[in-house]
Amino acid sequence: MIVKQMDMWPEGLYTSSDPAGRESLEYLVYGGGLDAYQSFDPIIRVGLQFAGTLVVALVVLGMIQGYGPRIVAKSRRSPVISFCIGLPAVLVLGGLASTGYLIVGTSLGTFFGVPLVILGSTVLPTATALGFVAIGQTIGARLGQNQLAVGILVGSLVGGLAAFSLPATVAVTALAASLGVGAGARVLFNAGSSSSPDERTVPPANKI
Repeated sequence: MIVKQMDMWPEGLYTSSDPAGRESLEYLVYGGGLDAYQSFDPIIRVGLQFAGTLVVALVVLGMIQGYGPRIVAKSRRSPVISFCIGLPAVLVLGGLASTGYLIVGTSLGTFFGVPLVILGSTVLPTATALGFVAIGQTIGARLGQNQLAVGILVGSLVGGLAAFSLPATVAVTALAASLGVGAGARVLFNAGSSSSPDERTVPPANKI
């Protein structure tokens, strides 16, 4: 009996086709986890979200040192464009991750469902962390501190303070995710182009 229970965790929960098992997992992920989180004291929720945002932002900027600051700068330079591009992309990524979770219990779930879940669970948190850093650095710049470290700290604080209200958490997180995804897409698509106007080729007749 113990071996059977161990086999069901965690891989068995994703590949099991038992409706009761899937309903229990869905309640754990969507219902029980949210209820347990809301049962915490608001100060504890603020601390958890602040620490979570800070850790993810530091890890992401440490792993993608070349692209991370560029994504933050791009989202700050043109936030409206990044948001307009990022919001539909966030919805698509969220839909793909949800679809992957739904089909993970089918015969094709191992080949299609798991990669979609992994894609959504890696891209969205990464982009959201960079979006929070961009928001924090913008706030810091208005206070006279335009450093990336200040952006990390202030952005994490913004993410933490939003924990006082669930709608505020959803709204701020959606904004940060849209900025991060939109700016990230723009940086990746423009990776081969010149990053500065001074690097553009000037015709010989126009050179001074």
